Amino acid sequence: MSAPQDKATGKIWEGNRKAAELFDGRVTKPALYDAVEEIKDGNVYLSELSQYVDEQICSPSPVLSPNAGVFPDRWWGSLRADLDYVAKVSTDRVAVRQEWADRSVPRFLDMPAPQITEWETAHGDLHPANLTAGTPYLLDWEGFGRAPVGYDAAMLLVYSLLAPGFTQRIRETFPVLETEPGRVAQIIVVTELMQSASRGDYPELVPALQALAADLT
Repeated sequence: MSAPQDKATGKIWEGNRKAAELFDGRVTKPALYDAVEEIKDGNVYLSELSQYVDEQICSPSPVLSPNAGVFPDRWWGSLRADLDYVAKVSTDRVAVRQEWADRSVPRFLDMPAPQITEWETAHGDLHPANLTAGTPYLLDWEGFGRAPVGYDAAMLLVYSLLAPGFTQRIRETFPVLETEPGRVAQIIVVTELMQSASRGDYPELVPALQALAADLT
Protein backbone atom coordinates (compact mmCIF):
# COMPACT_ATOMS: atom_id res chain seq x y z
CA MET A 1 0.00 0.00 0.00
CA SER A 2 1.04 3.60 -0.45
CA ALA A 3 -0.36 6.94 0.65
CA PRO A 4 0.75 10.55 1.06
CA GLN A 5 2.64 10.97 4.30
CA ASP A 6 -0.16 12.91 5.98
CA LYS A 7 -2.73 10.22 5.10
CA ALA A 8 -0.78 7.07 5.94
CA THR A 9 -2.88 6.16 8.94
CA GLY A 10 -6.36 5.01 9.86
CA LYS A 11 -8.52 1.93 9.75
CA ILE A 12 -7.42 0.28 6.50
CA TRP A 13 -3.75 1.29 6.78
CA GLU A 14 -3.44 -0.26 10.24
CA GLY A 15 -5.99 -3.05 9.88
CA ASN A 16 -3.83 -6.08 9.20
CA ARG A 17 -1.34 -5.18 11.92
CA LYS A 18 -4.09 -4.60 14.49
CA ALA A 19 -5.75 -7.86 13.45
CA ALA A 20 -2.46 -9.71 13.87
CA GLU A 21 -2.10 -8.40 17.43
CA LEU A 22 -5.58 -9.58 18.38
CA PHE A 23 -6.16 -12.71 16.33
CA ASP A 24 -2.97 -14.38 15.07
CA GLY A 25 -2.73 -17.83 16.64
CA ARG A 26 -6.28 -17.52 17.97
CA VAL A 27 -8.43 -17.74 14.85
CA THR A 28 -7.84 -19.33 11.45
CA LYS A 29 -6.26 -16.50 9.51
CA PRO A 30 -2.95 -16.01 7.69
CA ALA A 31 -0.31 -14.92 10.18
CA LEU A 32 1.32 -11.55 9.59
CA TYR A 33 5.09 -12.11 9.78
CA ASP A 34 6.36 -8.57 9.26
CA ALA A 35 5.37 -5.08 8.16
CA VAL A 36 7.72 -2.36 6.93
CA GLU A 37 7.03 1.29 6.17
CA GLU A 38 9.33 3.44 4.01
CA ILE A 39 9.00 7.17 3.39
CA LYS A 40 10.08 8.50 0.01
CA ASP A 41 9.26 11.76 -1.78
CA GLY A 42 6.42 12.59 0.62
CA ASN A 43 4.73 9.19 0.33
CA VAL A 44 4.68 6.25 2.71
CA TYR A 45 4.99 2.73 1.30
CA LEU A 46 3.75 -0.17 3.42
CA SER A 47 4.84 -3.73 2.74
CA GLU A 48 3.39 -6.68 4.65
CA LEU A 49 4.63 -10.26 4.62
CA SER A 50 1.89 -12.76 5.46
CA GLN A 51 1.63 -16.52 5.68
CA TYR A 52 1.04 -18.21 2.34
CA VAL A 53 -2.21 -20.20 2.34
CA ASP A 54 -2.22 -23.07 -0.14
CA GLU A 55 -6.01 -23.37 -0.48
CA GLN A 56 -8.50 -22.25 -3.07
CA ILE A 57 -10.95 -19.51 -2.12
CA CYS A 58 -14.63 -20.38 -2.05
CA SER A 59 -15.44 -18.11 -4.95
CA PRO A 60 -13.51 -15.89 -7.38
CA SER A 61 -16.20 -13.25 -6.83
CA PRO A 62 -17.72 -12.04 -3.56
CA VAL A 63 -21.09 -13.11 -5.00
CA LEU A 64 -21.42 -16.88 -4.71
CA SER A 65 -22.55 -18.64 -7.90
CA PRO A 66 -25.86 -20.56 -7.92
CA ASN A 67 -24.12 -23.93 -8.37
CA ALA A 68 -21.84 -23.57 -5.33
CA GLY A 69 -21.48 -26.65 -3.18
CA VAL A 70 -22.12 -26.88 0.55
CA PHE A 71 -19.10 -27.54 2.74
CA PRO A 72 -18.88 -30.28 5.40
CA ASP A 73 -19.83 -29.86 9.05
CA ARG A 74 -16.18 -29.39 10.05
CA TRP A 75 -15.87 -26.33 7.78
CA TRP A 76 -18.95 -24.68 9.26
CA GLY A 77 -17.93 -25.52 12.82
CA SER A 78 -14.52 -23.93 12.35
CA LEU A 79 -16.04 -20.78 10.85
CA ARG A 80 -18.60 -20.49 13.66
CA ALA A 81 -15.92 -20.93 16.34
CA ASP A 82 -13.68 -18.29 14.77
CA LEU A 83 -16.48 -15.73 14.45
CA ASP A 84 -17.63 -16.41 18.01
CA TYR A 85 -14.09 -15.66 19.20
CA VAL A 86 -13.80 -12.49 17.12
CA ALA A 87 -17.14 -11.22 18.39
CA LYS A 88 -15.95 -11.23 22.00
CA VAL A 89 -12.67 -9.34 21.40
CA SER A 90 -12.65 -5.73 22.55
CA THR A 91 -11.62 -3.06 20.04
CA ASP A 92 -12.16 0.63 19.43
CA ARG A 93 -12.18 0.13 15.66
CA VAL A 94 -15.53 0.69 13.94
CA ALA A 95 -16.83 -1.20 10.90
CA VAL A 96 -20.41 0.17 10.86
CA ARG A 97 -21.82 3.43 12.21
CA GLN A 98 -25.40 4.22 13.17
CA GLU A 99 -25.04 7.59 11.45
CA TRP A 100 -24.35 5.85 8.15
CA ALA A 101 -27.42 3.64 8.60
CA ASP A 102 -29.59 6.65 9.38
CA ARG A 103 -28.59 8.26 6.07
CA SER A 104 -28.39 5.21 3.84
CA VAL A 105 -31.23 2.84 4.75
CA PRO A 106 -33.98 5.33 3.79
CA ARG A 107 -32.12 6.22 0.61
CA PHE A 108 -31.50 2.71 -0.70
CA LEU A 109 -34.32 0.68 0.88
CA ASP A 110 -37.01 3.34 1.24
CA MET A 111 -37.62 2.46 4.87
CA PRO A 112 -36.65 3.96 8.23
CA ALA A 113 -33.23 2.98 9.50
CA PRO A 114 -33.31 0.47 12.36
CA GLN A 115 -31.60 1.37 15.61
CA ILE A 116 -28.56 -0.80 16.23
CA THR A 117 -28.77 -1.68 19.91
CA GLU A 118 -26.41 -4.68 20.09
CA TRP A 119 -22.81 -4.56 18.90
CA GLU A 120 -19.88 -6.96 18.60
CA THR A 121 -16.52 -7.15 16.87
CA ALA A 122 -16.75 -8.38 13.28
CA HIS A 123 -14.35 -9.40 10.53
CA GLY A 124 -16.22 -6.79 8.52
CA ASP A 125 -15.82 -8.20 5.01
CA LEU A 126 -16.94 -11.81 5.27
CA HIS A 127 -17.92 -12.90 1.77
CA PRO A 128 -17.09 -16.10 -0.16
CA ALA A 129 -14.01 -14.60 -1.83
CA ASN A 130 -12.51 -13.99 1.61
CA LEU A 131 -12.89 -17.59 2.79
CA THR A 132 -10.89 -20.60 1.70
CA ALA A 133 -12.61 -23.82 0.73
CA GLY A 134 -10.46 -26.15 2.76
CA THR A 135 -10.00 -25.15 6.39
CA PRO A 136 -11.48 -22.38 6.14
CA TYR A 137 -9.05 -19.49 6.48
CA LEU A 138 -10.53 -16.01 6.94
CA LEU A 139 -8.72 -13.57 4.64
CA ASP A 140 -8.42 -9.77 4.33
CA TRP A 141 -8.73 -8.30 7.80
CA GLU A 142 -8.15 -4.63 6.98
CA GLY A 143 -11.72 -3.59 7.81
CA PHE A 144 -12.45 -5.41 11.07
CA GLY A 145 -14.21 -3.51 13.85
CA ARG A 146 -17.43 -3.03 15.79
CA ALA A 147 -20.61 -3.86 13.92
CA PRO A 148 -24.19 -4.95 14.61
CA VAL A 149 -24.53 -8.38 16.24
CA GLY A 150 -24.77 -10.95 13.45
CA TYR A 151 -23.11 -8.70 10.87
CA ASP A 152 -20.57 -11.23 9.60
CA ALA A 153 -23.18 -13.96 9.23
CA ALA A 154 -25.53 -11.49 7.52
CA MET A 155 -22.85 -10.46 5.05
CA LEU A 156 -22.02 -14.06 4.16
CA LEU A 157 -25.74 -14.76 3.74
CA VAL A 158 -26.43 -11.77 1.52
CA TYR A 159 -23.49 -12.40 -0.79
CA SER A 160 -24.69 -16.03 -1.10
CA LEU A 161 -28.35 -15.36 -1.94
CA LEU A 162 -28.06 -16.89 -5.42
CA ALA A 163 -27.08 -20.26 -3.88
CA PRO A 164 -30.10 -21.39 -1.80
CA GLY A 165 -28.46 -24.51 -0.38
CA PHE A 166 -25.55 -22.48 0.90
CA THR A 167 -27.78 -19.81 2.43
CA GLN A 168 -29.82 -22.47 4.20
CA ARG A 169 -26.65 -23.83 5.78
CA ILE A 170 -25.64 -20.30 6.84
CA ARG A 171 -28.99 -19.88 8.60
CA GLU A 172 -28.58 -23.24 10.35
CA THR A 173 -25.05 -22.39 11.49
CA PHE A 174 -25.86 -18.86 12.64
CA PRO A 175 -29.27 -18.81 14.36
CA VAL A 176 -28.64 -15.17 15.29
CA LEU A 177 -29.99 -14.38 11.82
CA GLU A 178 -33.48 -15.36 13.00
CA THR A 179 -33.39 -12.88 15.89
CA GLU A 180 -34.15 -9.17 15.92
CA PRO A 181 -30.45 -8.18 16.03
CA GLY A 182 -29.89 -10.52 13.11
CA ARG A 183 -32.72 -8.88 11.17
CA VAL A 184 -31.14 -5.48 11.79
CA ALA A 185 -27.75 -6.77 10.63
CA GLN A 186 -29.28 -8.08 7.41
CA ILE A 187 -30.93 -4.72 6.72
CA ILE A 188 -27.57 -2.99 7.18
CA VAL A 189 -25.77 -5.39 4.82
CA VAL A 190 -28.51 -5.26 2.18
CA THR A 191 -28.24 -1.47 2.29
CA GLU A 192 -24.48 -1.65 1.82
CA LEU A 193 -24.85 -3.88 -1.22
CA MET A 194 -27.64 -1.77 -2.71
CA GLN A 195 -25.31 1.21 -2.36
CA SER A 196 -22.63 -0.76 -4.21
CA ALA A 197 -25.18 -1.75 -6.86
CA SER A 198 -25.98 1.92 -7.41
CA ARG A 199 -22.36 2.27 -8.57
CA GLY A 200 -22.71 -0.69 -10.94
CA ASP A 201 -21.43 -3.51 -8.71
CA TYR A 202 -23.04 -6.99 -8.68
CA PRO A 203 -26.15 -6.22 -10.77
CA GLU A 204 -27.01 -9.94 -10.77
CA LEU A 205 -27.64 -9.76 -7.03
CA VAL A 206 -30.09 -6.83 -7.04
CA PRO A 207 -33.38 -8.80 -7.43
CA ALA A 208 -32.42 -11.09 -4.54
CA LEU A 209 -31.44 -8.08 -2.42
CA GLN A 210 -34.79 -6.45 -3.09
CA ALA A 211 -36.66 -9.65 -2.21
CA LEU A 212 -34.76 -10.07 1.06
CA ALA A 213 -35.34 -6.43 1.97
CA ALA A 214 -39.07 -6.94 1.50
CA ASP A 215 -38.99 -10.00 3.72
CA LEU A 216 -37.16 -8.08 6.45
CA THR A 217 -39.66 -5.20 6.67
